Amino acid sequence: MSGKGNCYDNSMVEAVFKTIKAELIWRTVWRTRDQAEGAIARYIDGFYNPKRRHSALGYKSPIQFESHALKGAA
Repeated sequence: MSGKGNCYDNSMVEAVFKTIKAELIWRTVWRTRDQAEGAIARYIDGFYNPKRRHSALGYKSPIQFESHALKGAA
């Protein structure tokens, strides 16, 4: 950590938050906070973590990356 208020300290997390905002939050209007929380949870658990392609994984989804890694390990 380089200091208080330095966005580069947690740039990976900031990038994830920006992606969630751009792909979900800025495009949607919810009537309640509970609706928003549920939608964000479903996005993270149902799309971002298992299915969304990530540049750090060679533009494969985590499921594809893990499947490929398991085939290589066998």
